[in-house]
Amino acid sequence: MKLRNPFKTLTKFEWALWLFSLTAIAASFFAVGNTDYATLATSLLGVTALIFMAHGDAFGMAIMICFSIIYATVSFFAQYYGEMIIYLTMQLPCCVSSLISWLKHPSDKGTSEVKIGKFTKKHLYILIPLVIAVTTSFFFILRAFNTANLIPSTISVATSMIALYLMILRLPAYAVAFIFNDIVLIVLWSLACVQSLNYLSLVVCFSIFLINDSYTFISWTKRNAAQKRREKSADTEQESAAQTED
Repeated sequence: MKLRNPFKTLTKFEWALWLFSLTAIAASFFAVGNTDYATLATSLLGVTALIFMAHGDAFGMAIMICFSIIYATVSFFAQYYGEMIIYLTMQLPCCVSSLISWLKHPSDKGTSEVKIGKFTKKHLYILIPLVIAVTTSFFFILRAFNTANLIPSTISVATSMIALYLMILRLPAYAVAFIFNDIVLIVLWSLACVQSLNYLSLVVCFSIFLINDSYTFISWTKRNAAQKRREKSADTEQESAAQTED
């Protein structure tokens, strides 16, 4: 099997956004004299994953799995047990499920671009009770662990669950849910910065995530429209071919 270079598929804008993201995070990390390199690695992995996910490339999902593991570790030492539990019990398994789903549904045979999914009422009937049940359960779990900043941590559960569910379904709206989650996490890690400036890079990280997730939504919306045009064109060609045969 021939190995491909995923970086070749990035556009000039995506290269610029990725390099800007890496630079901003690294600058904030070293500006405060931080030596917690696990935090730095987490942030750099995260923005790298988002660039490829914005491109609709499953390679980004593989990186996100690594990000989830390291981020859960960092959250544990920051006593953000909510984030740790979310990423180990929700984000990690959902990323694995998403990776499988994305690989099984390429937009065209032999391409790395994922096929955009479709949302139905059935998904809504599953999503609403699922989010209510998971969020309620996590509230009591997090409270039992004396989780720092309980309310924002609980809100993070809800936004994460929505985003992850939509991500598995390969829907552009997953990025919107992650935008709300980014805002919650910016608040969480800003509060952590009151205790230690070592977490400043994570504030910058999720601020960059906010920019990247906004780009992801725009990119996926355009990709969805392009895929629908291709499908319509293919259907038209098939109808024309069928009429010619008749």
